[in-house]
Amino acid sequence: MMIFARRVAFAILCLGTMAWTLWLAVLALMPGGFGLLDAAALGLFAIILPWMVVGFWNAVIGFVILRFSSDPVAAVLPIAGAVRGDEPVVAATAILMCVRNEQPARIIRNIEPVLEGLHASGFGARFHLYILSDTDDSETAVLEEHRFSELVTAWRGRMAITYRRRASNTGFKAGNIREFCEQWGARHELAVTLDADSYMPSDAILRLVRIMQLDARIGILQGLIVGLPSTSLFARVFQFGMRLGMRSYTIGSAWWQSDCGPYWGHNAVLRLEPFIRHCHLPPLTTASGEEVHILSHDQIEAVMMRAAGYHVRVLPREDLGWEENPPTLLEFMQRDLRWCQGNMQYWRFLLRPGLNLVSRYQLALAILMFIGSPAWIGLLALTTGMLVLCDTPANIVRPDAGEALLVWLLVMWFSPKIARALDVLFSSRERQAFGGASRFILNFAIETVFSILLSPILWISHTIFLAGQLLNREIRWSGQIRDDHVVPWKLAWLRLWPQTLVGCLSLGLVLMTQSWAFPYMLLLAAGPAVAVPLAVLTAQPVLGELSARLGIARLPEETATPEDLLDLALPAIESANRQPLATSS
Repeated sequence: MMIFARRVAFAILCLGTMAWTLWLAVLALMPGGFGLLDAAALGLFAIILPWMVVGFWNAVIGFVILRFSSDPVAAVLPIAGAVRGDEPVVAATAILMCVRNEQPARIIRNIEPVLEGLHASGFGARFHLYILSDTDDSETAVLEEHRFSELVTAWRGRMAITYRRRASNTGFKAGNIREFCEQWGARHELAVTLDADSYMPSDAILRLVRIMQLDARIGILQGLIVGLPSTSLFARVFQFGMRLGMRSYTIGSAWWQSDCGPYWGHNAVLRLEPFIRHCHLPPLTTASGEEVHILSHDQIEAVMMRAAGYHVRVLPREDLGWEENPPTLLEFMQRDLRWCQGNMQYWRFLLRPGLNLVSRYQLALAILMFIGSPAWIGLLALTTGMLVLCDTPANIVRPDAGEALLVWLLVMWFSPKIARALDVLFSSRERQAFGGASRFILNFAIETVFSILLSPILWISHTIFLAGQLLNREIRWSGQIRDDHVVPWKLAWLRLWPQTLVGCLSLGLVLMTQSWAFPYMLLLAAGPAVAVPLAVLTAQPVLGELSARLGIARLPEETATPEDLLDLALPAIESANRQPLATSS
């Protein structure tokens, strides 16, 4: 009953906020009459609004819990407070490391400290590592066979390790795990899912397993994931923002979603028996009769697990695992488009019988996350056209309502990061962890500008891709480039010329016709206009190395490195420690 009341309250807050914001938008558009273009703009605005409003209220609720709860984690996942940390681990647990065309040395670097920790805990016999390869590059396959065979030999007698490579990556990652389930799943009660770019300390694995042992109702337990310290300038600034946005948002959403939480596909624990029985993902059939596999499998598996009567929970702690983010804008866009294609498949499940209402909401919001991109670009085009065609500013927007709407949109847009930033600034320990108050505020400002530049670039990328989807264009599932590298100017231009054209055209037209609006248009068009130099400069290894040494986008792990990360010998941490930074409270 309490969870139902929370969900009703959250729905009322969101619907009321959307109604008020749309009313404010109507007021802003009223000068000169409310015509067809105004109605079109309002319709596009209504598409992008739910994502921002939900983010705002998740952030507000998360901030309140962070500031006023003695144990924010237990406030949203009470069973977490019951774990002492000395309970015996009795569940037979598989650790699934899914790889595809990855460098084996990086995989071994990330997994060996985990094996060491589990062995030292005395519970190593309860765990079995499975390296599940979908590698199709012949040279990498040969290297895998050699290096992983060495790993198996080195750990024989201490930890069980199995290496398997599929001849075909049918079903992508979901198919990889499904094959494991069919062959070995019956041997294990639980499975820890890891990606090639993720690192999960042994203590975190043990904590999640102990929670699963205490509550048999939990089918999936997802740990919070943060960015691994990087020497890529792009990755550093991006994951600084991710670090700020994730915790308050996740705690706020967990407060009302409760047992209908998220699953992000890795750094989580699955209860295998219900997962095998209820979470099988058959191929989808297109209009032409072709079978296609689901790319973004994780959230579908989560809603199917919940439909089967099991809980899907998230543990919002920041010490449960890390992941590597793409080192350049171009690699990030490639991964982002794969997510876009996967999320667009969710519409087929919206009316699936038996799904919880919250589960349907999650699928719809995941679709809106990318559908909102064409809406943003449509608003950019409409706004540009209205400014060019209008004879006087008084006929475009009502100043007081327009300014209030702009401020409110920026507050909603950045609310998850603002909430976490306030939480950091109110805590002396947190301020020191991020390098001191002044450095943290500077980094917050840098990340804010970065987000304003990056977001419209991605919106244009999504819009082009979604248009291509109408012509059956698809993303190829391939390995990712994880090492820092230079992005040539020519390559950046070939990939980003549409963004550059849109941004420069919008800014140029507004500057020539309604120069007073130019500063406002920078919010939507500046990023696309500078997309090429942004991609090139943020990929420069020398700038990334310098940013790590100067403390730009500094993470707490670079101030006081957890013992779990020391064995990884990360270059970013080494660079950060070459020049100690003075901190101020």
